[in-house]
Amino acid sequence: MSNTKSKVALVTGGAKRIGQAIALSLAAQGYSIALHYHTSKAPAEKTAEAIKNLNVDCQIFPADLTDLKSTQNFIKRVFTHYSKIDVLINNASLFRPSTLKKGDLKQFENDMAVHVRVPFLLISQFAKRYKAGNIINILDTRISDEKAPRFSYLLAKKALAELTTMAALELAPAIRVNGIAPGLILAPEGEKPNYLLRLTQRVPLKKKGELRHITQSIEFLLNNDFLTGQIIYVDGGEHLI
Repeated sequence: MSNTKSKVALVTGGAKRIGQAIALSLAAQGYSIALHYHTSKAPAEKTAEAIKNLNVDCQIFPADLTDLKSTQNFIKRVFTHYSKIDVLINNASLFRPSTLKKGDLKQFENDMAVHVRVPFLLISQFAKRYKAGNIINILDTRISDEKAPRFSYLLAKKALAELTTMAALELAPAIRVNGIAPGLILAPEGEKPNYLLRLTQRVPLKKKGELRHITQSIEFLLNNDFLTGQIIYVDGGEHLI
């Protein structure tokens, strides 16, 4: 068991993209990082190296969060390694097309596992073990919408938003639970860099966001100890339309 004197943040899906930015930002603030990844071993190791260069500790924990046994083993490993985790960031995500008509049960189960079951289990263990702390769930601005080219993904993110507010009420006052709903920040993997440019025309602020907008919002939530059950839409106003 690690008895690190610094605060510890657990970030799921922290090897790259938004999760990597969150992990690096928290490390820059002095947090040791427990970094989860699934298939992105090389990016995870590179991120861990960058974190250690900030003079804080980083341990990586591989796990397939669609698999219950793998998830349970991951949770056991990470909570055994650290005597205290101060911040839990539920960021791991799947982003694949699906429709209700097609009825892809496997995709539905995977989305529910990663976006709902894993946060539920992690939040539950966090609450059982610790008398204080912060939990932040990464959502999606489209939880305010009903358009669903990724039906099971959006349904799961909506469920995660409800988990956020319900957990905030049950775990108060000791543990604060909040959410961040990003909008146009990064293009989906495989898309061209200009993919987001045409989409910004529908956003009230007429621009895409940056990773710093998410990390700034996380820092705000962690520092403001009078906030719980809040969902911050980091989306340039997209959720308003």
